[in-house]
Amino acid sequence: MKKITLSSSDQTFFGLVADAAFTNPFSEKRQQLDSQIAGLAGKDKQTGLAWPQVVPVMMEKVRAKLAQLDKVAGGVAAIRAFDGEGNQELMKYVFLFDVFHHFALHFDALIRKQEKTADKLLTASFAPKAMEQLTQRGFTPQEAVRSLALFYQIRRAFYFIQQGLIGQSDCMRQLRMDLWNNIFTYDIRGYEQYLWDRMEDFATILEGPTGSGKGAAAAAIGKSCFIPFNPADNTFQSSFMELFVPANLSQYAPSLLESELFGHTRGAFTGAVSEHEGLFGLCRPHGTIFLDEIGEVGPQAQVKLLKVLEERLYTPVGSHKPKRFHGRVIAATNRPVAELRRDGAFREDFYYRLCADCIRMPSLAQRIEQNPQELAELVEHFTRQITSDYNPKLRDKVLEVIRTRLPKGYGWPGNVRELAQCIRRVILKDDYQPQEIPAHSRAEQIKEGLEKSILSADELVSQYCKLLYDKHSSYQDVARIAGLDWRTAKKFVVRK
Repeated sequence: MKKITLSSSDQTFFGLVADAAFTNPFSEKRQQLDSQIAGLAGKDKQTGLAWPQVVPVMMEKVRAKLAQLDKVAGGVAAIRAFDGEGNQELMKYVFLFDVFHHFALHFDALIRKQEKTADKLLTASFAPKAMEQLTQRGFTPQEAVRSLALFYQIRRAFYFIQQGLIGQSDCMRQLRMDLWNNIFTYDIRGYEQYLWDRMEDFATILEGPTGSGKGAAAAAIGKSCFIPFNPADNTFQSSFMELFVPANLSQYAPSLLESELFGHTRGAFTGAVSEHEGLFGLCRPHGTIFLDEIGEVGPQAQVKLLKVLEERLYTPVGSHKPKRFHGRVIAATNRPVAELRRDGAFREDFYYRLCADCIRMPSLAQRIEQNPQELAELVEHFTRQITSDYNPKLRDKVLEVIRTRLPKGYGWPGNVRELAQCIRRVILKDDYQPQEIPAHSRAEQIKEGLEKSILSADELVSQYCKLLYDKHSSYQDVARIAGLDWRTAKKFVVRK
């Protein structure tokens, strides 16, 4: 095959493509690179194209350039057809980028089908064609198999982060970037070379208020683990659905927590009539266990979890034979980690073994403050989920109820979970009246109102009196603490 020498303009163009291949897809830099490749840099506003619409234009440009190289080569231009190791390395990344995008929608279809079929292994019917394209471009069969596994992981990560965590506020954009880096690190080339099978050493803490989406964030990470490809039967070796093991620790009694996490042998304690696997035993290699409400776990359980994180070993209750844990740990808490540590509820050694990465989930109030349009976007998203269809009339109805029935600057103490329930309530009753706010949440609302400067003096006094009444259940106590006449105190407590 004729040797190909890249012109300086081709090197510049394909350099941009290679950079795009390894840039966080949720970053502004990636959008800028795609626009440059598509020849739309600085023209996006003129064309009216959003980023998802830029990608097809970009790929047309890339494939047109590759077609020119194929013509020069007199066939399919392969990696070794290019002069110099640098150009060969450059074109390797360009070819991977092209094949990945060629089969992206096929991967999406496989992901959606796998979501519905749980642990059943599905045939990737498109895989032989993808393998053929890679080998034609000069990849060995082993490299092609590895590339397919990485493609599948990349597409799952994009799918679950994009679909599960919507919103265009700055804090949500940053969250999606953080989740991507948590899966692949900031440099996916280094991940592919050194870390794809070593991510179990990177435990993560998700911190954020109740209902802010910590479960969705954990699922996005856990369902995006590396899964090897088996070319013999064109399947990926595991279902991502069975590789994510979620557990809410607050639902277990302290006396049963160890058994639920690590399992037990038959006869280990009264009522142990059979052997029990435990959640850590259910987590397979490359899998992830999600420990929600980690702040509710006592010191004794923290010591045992620390041992698992440090030694990768655990012992079922009643057994003397340790078992190896191969998965990754994600922990979550709705209580500030700094507060847990300060109060002694979180052991320092346990914290430092968990905190390879700490990701903060934004509240719904913060998201709406940064981008008011995000509320409408979320309402549309949840109405689609609830009704299995796009219903603009229902969306508009919900937004009207929120506008007319809730106070201006409402803090959404239940966050996105409360918003979803608000939509259901509107469907059922054509109305939404939030329940009285618990004392601790009321304090947070007062703080938020002060930070946003949206509380009048009367509203501030009323909220404070209600907080005191929640705690003491006495108008006299409220009056005494607030320094008010008891009739005035009552007036502020019962005020709507």
